[in-house]
Amino acid sequence: MADHRVLVANRGEIAVRIIRAAHTLGWEAVAVYSDADADALWVRLADEAVHVGPSPASKSYLVADRVVEAAVSSKCDLVHPGYGFLSERAGFAAAVEEAGLAFVGPSADVISRMGDKASARRTAKAADVPVIPGSDEIVDVPDAQRLAEEIGYPVLVKASAGGGGRGIRMVDGPGELAVAVTESKNEARSSFGDDAVYLEKAVLDARHIEVQVMADSRGHVTHAGERDCSVQRRRQKLLEEAPAADLDPDTRHAMVEASVRLAREIGYVGAGTIEYLVTADHFYFMEMNTRIQVEHPISEQVTGVDLVAEQLRVAAGEELSFDGDAQAAEGVAFEFRINAEDPDNAFFPSPGTLTRLDVPGGPGIRVETGFVAGGAVAPYYDSLLAKLVVHGRDRQEAVARSVQALGELCVEGVSTTRDVHLRLLEDSSLKDGPVTTSWLEGFLASS
Repeated sequence: MADHRVLVANRGEIAVRIIRAAHTLGWEAVAVYSDADADALWVRLADEAVHVGPSPASKSYLVADRVVEAAVSSKCDLVHPGYGFLSERAGFAAAVEEAGLAFVGPSADVISRMGDKASARRTAKAADVPVIPGSDEIVDVPDAQRLAEEIGYPVLVKASAGGGGRGIRMVDGPGELAVAVTESKNEARSSFGDDAVYLEKAVLDARHIEVQVMADSRGHVTHAGERDCSVQRRRQKLLEEAPAADLDPDTRHAMVEASVRLAREIGYVGAGTIEYLVTADHFYFMEMNTRIQVEHPISEQVTGVDLVAEQLRVAAGEELSFDGDAQAAEGVAFEFRINAEDPDNAFFPSPGTLTRLDVPGGPGIRVETGFVAGGAVAPYYDSLLAKLVVHGRDRQEAVARSVQALGELCVEGVSTTRDVHLRLLEDSSLKDGPVTTSWLEGFLASS
């Protein structure tokens, strides 16, 4: 019998990834699925699968009680939430623990503290981590006007419970503030069930760089380097790179040290990501994601660490198996998000049946997907179809392998972002060095 049995509380490529990590450890994995996903790849790969409801996520994957019951009934001892869905819901983590199971991630208290963006800012500041000038929760529009004048325009109105770029509005001057606060509150209420918002100074022409941290329950905290996630459209990441190109060594060291210090300060356990805005002179804490990230494979490629297997081991009470300070990054890795979207139609989602899916191969090329040819890309979920991960000995080789791999990738039946990535790699700005978070929008508008 396997040492452990893990319930995979997610779908798509991350469900496949967790199942494979569990099997690598000699563990068993139990999948959950909705009506739309009954024939999905991760359902077939799992040792057992439990139906949790109708196709809409709100009636299946997001029903916490049903997911916990699936774990209990299938005799699992751990629950891995992946990313998205229930992964950063403190109530779900608490319910898993109350059922006598191990949650693969930090405690419910830590999720709650770091999930509220205003609270996270205060926590980071207390740990001596640089934060962007900003406010606590806004009481009303007059309060926002007073605070914005103190901070200085331009400012961002941000949802306290936000994530994925939702609940954020840019405000260039006083005349725009009242509408921005109202819109941000409405979107936050709709997306997160919480309309609390706060103000933050808009840091322009900055890079978005994040540090991967990992900690065990015995007090050991380390890191797996940094990633550059600056290639974004409407604050949604499209392409990531590890390590961050042309990053000042002193800045890199200070960011890593600050990240490990913050994780240790809050008693963190598991995999987490601390995100920063980086200018030529400073780096500023933005938020902490208390889960594994979509872009974790590029950190795995340059460090050689299986971060998902490490998550599982740590949740089972084992010690960390690596030391980030002693684990020098080797080479350069890119992750290209292949979304089922139509770039010629404002990146509108493109659900349908995959009539063809040919994935590339060769040295340094890895594809993460939850789909096979003939499968359905349902309209109920995130549009991520696959992640193309490419590793090279240096940036030049990684770019060359990326062009080759994207050229080999063939998807038919739905529109994808593949050709956008090929166009990006033809641009000298991206090929020759780092870009800022505003670069992609300008590139798309001019191309």
